[in-house]
Amino acid sequence: MAVSAQTGSIDGRAAVKLWLRLYRPTALIERELRTRFQREFGVSLSRFDALAALDRAETGLLMGELSERLLVTNGNVTGLISRMVADGLVTRTASEQDRRRFRVELTEAGRATFTIMAKAHAGWLADIFADLPGEAAASLTDQTEHLLHSLRTEQDG
Repeated sequence: MAVSAQTGSIDGRAAVKLWLRLYRPTALIERELRTRFQREFGVSLSRFDALAALDRAETGLLMGELSERLLVTNGNVTGLISRMVADGLVTRTASEQDRRRFRVELTEAGRATFTIMAKAHAGWLADIFADLPGEAAASLTDQTEHLLHSLRTEQDG
């Protein structure tokens, strides 16, 4: 990989190569997970992601917060949450401070559903990464954490 001696950063061609090396495996893993969620549970990966975000939020999330965490538009979240309300997985209540804002929380059924899906999800990922040596997995985890920190610093600056 071409690295500048002055700045220590990679050149454009190397950056494209790195991006493709990060994107391709991520896209393949995501495709496999989408297939498994649909086959095993009849749901989308988006639904699982929403359940996961809500499971981590003790008091639920405002719709806008959920959109930010899922990296999707408010419109995408609105449709997804409406279907999840209809299925009894979440509740959606107007904020007391601003009736135009809605807080979404898992129901007991939603939490139980997520627990089952999360266990399957963890097992699928263990299967997917089974051939990756532990040292390589640890190194990738450290490197991607460094990349995330770098990206956050860039966005803040």
